[in-house]
Amino acid sequence: MMLPDFSKANVLIVGDLMLDRYWSGGTKRISPEAPVPVVNVSGTEDRAGGAANVAVNVATLGAKVTLLGMCGDDENAKILKEKLHSYDINCEFFPVTGFDTITKLRVMSRNQQLLRLDFEKSFEQADKSNLEQAFDKALDSVDVVILSDYAKGCLSNPQVLIEKARSKGKRIIVDPKGSDFAKYTGASVITPNMDELQGIVGQVDSEEALVEKAQSLKKELALSAMLVTRSEDGMTLFEEDNTEFHLPAKAKEVYDVTGAGDTVVSTLAVAIACNLPLQAACVLANLAASVVVGKLGTSTVTNTELALALGEQSVHLDGGVMTEDQLAIALNAAKARGERVVMTNGCFDILHSGHVSYLEEAAQLGDRLIVAVNTDASVTKLKGPGRPVNNVSRRMAVLAGLSAVDWVVPFDEDTPQRLIARLLPDILVKGGDYHVNDIAGGKEVIANGGQVRVLSFEDGVSTTGIIERITQNKLR
Repeated sequence: MMLPDFSKANVLIVGDLMLDRYWSGGTKRISPEAPVPVVNVSGTEDRAGGAANVAVNVATLGAKVTLLGMCGDDENAKILKEKLHSYDINCEFFPVTGFDTITKLRVMSRNQQLLRLDFEKSFEQADKSNLEQAFDKALDSVDVVILSDYAKGCLSNPQVLIEKARSKGKRIIVDPKGSDFAKYTGASVITPNMDELQGIVGQVDSEEALVEKAQSLKKELALSAMLVTRSEDGMTLFEEDNTEFHLPAKAKEVYDVTGAGDTVVSTLAVAIACNLPLQAACVLANLAASVVVGKLGTSTVTNTELALALGEQSVHLDGGVMTEDQLAIALNAAKARGERVVMTNGCFDILHSGHVSYLEEAAQLGDRLIVAVNTDASVTKLKGPGRPVNNVSRRMAVLAGLSAVDWVVPFDEDTPQRLIARLLPDILVKGGDYHVNDIAGGKEVIANGGQVRVLSFEDGVSTTGIIERITQNKLR
């Protein structure tokens, strides 16, 4: 998969404008007036926030941007506009007398947020006729529309904008807020996070419930698609044909989720504007989110960073660490496409050359390779005290990074028999001196028409041997 030429995309954004202000400094003492740290402010920084941050994300990817929004007639509006102009963003602000530009002040120390102060007043009752006229005029020259709703009043009546965009054949992507999604009826795609979705459809306690409720809401709102962002569980796309496409989280380290939703919706919109298929656009949005959460504060992703992330993940873009329920859905979709699924399992405590060659051989037997990994408690029970050396999250992350491996899933039992019986891969693989009839889950796979194969491990290489050599060297 190659990155498209984002410079050809033209995006129109309407939404709640904000100025994100950061005060930072050291803390060495507690105030004598109250039990709070005293921050000696040594630095200040202003950044675009809300819909303005979405615009910056779009511009950073190289696309053309027009941004419409409401603000106060004040100095902060001028500061925000100057910030946006530095990114070559075409801004049209509509100041409202008696209102302040929405500003969020964050007090930081040692890369930690100590306090946030919000200066805001809802624009819900403000006259929006000028903004709506400007929107109608701007539609002719854009490919995609983003409605960036932060529930601050600029998008109190998004139906007017959605109907105008639909009448001109423009695709509309909505980052929603609030307890009433009916106002987004007719949009092309909405991108709620799990909390926002559950605020509408009620508690979601399983993958099956998520699928049922998301598809029902999508149909009720007459949407073309819905992309649900799920934090450490990645994101799931629900499309018109009632299929689900799950993308596991790709982030290696998470420092700050501030603005991650803005990055998702902006990348998605630019990719759609470049006429990428929706699933491919979601792949890019997922990768962009994985980059931005590794940065501190409201951040953006460049097309260079995105290209590098795409290169690292190009072997299995929809692969990675999954829950059992997510994997069941992904596996069924793979089988429906005629893909041959291979599965193996193990502790993989310290990944070594024997593991790698074994997994590469297993992967060659089919189109997709699943690796089921013992949880920490399961490893300790099998291997004894002191094991595992690496916890299950680290072990799964390393496995997911191998080009041979598509999906990684944990299991907590002594054997993966229950998991294998549920997933029923086409080929079950085990390494070592095993008889086919003794392999956990083998009988179920064979009864389902599948195969069980035994592969050889590389001689002279084992996790136990590596640990023993390390221990002996320390004792010398």
